[in-house]
Amino acid sequence: MDEHGIRLDLARAARVGFDEAIYCAGKSVAQLDAIVAQALATKARRFYTRLDEARLAALAPHHRDALAWDAVSRTAMQGELRAPAAPRVAVISGGSSDLPVAREAVRTLAFHGEGALEAMDLGVAGLWRLMERLDDLRPMRVVIVAAGMEGALTSVVGGLLPGAIVALPTSVGYGVAEGGRVALHSALASCAPGIVTVNIDNGYGAACAALRVLRAAMA
Repeated sequence: MDEHGIRLDLARAARVGFDEAIYCAGKSVAQLDAIVAQALATKARRFYTRLDEARLAALAPHHRDALAWDAVSRTAMQGELRAPAAPRVAVISGGSSDLPVAREAVRTLAFHGEGALEAMDLGVAGLWRLMERLDDLRPMRVVIVAAGMEGALTSVVGGLLPGAIVALPTSVGYGVAEGGRVALHSALASCAPGIVTVNIDNGYGAACAALRVLRAAMA
């Protein structure tokens, strides 16, 4: 552990197949500067989540310039970017309000060299939008479903598509749906069999679940 209280897990990729992601919320600018500097010094690749614009702007200029930042997902990539493979994973969302969480999953996959088929705004209030994309989605080995409100899209997709389904409940909603707990409980209670569920707004975790499925299939 250094003077900033940082102890990076540099052997994680060797253990589980993907590197440690740097969760930026709650970290000081000094800590983030130190992490970026360490990666520059060692030529390491690094992925950052929940990096808001204010923290990004406060970084040392040469550290900020080293990051490929995406405003929608609030993620950043450092180091050599891998060319994405042909998509084996689809990331879909119930509405455009779910896009930041869905894009976090897409960017995580991209960092690990996996392309993603993106199909957004397919919510059950206009079910024809999903039905129009079924032929595109059916070949996908994994489908990540980002949905808030009542989270019904996950069960519908789970009943229509053969691939592994990863439910990604989002905090989009109001009233009883506020905070994403209804969407989470809906995914956990789904009658569509075999759905895997990650925590609310955890786009990074959903992508890592997809990576584990793909690697297990290749074993």
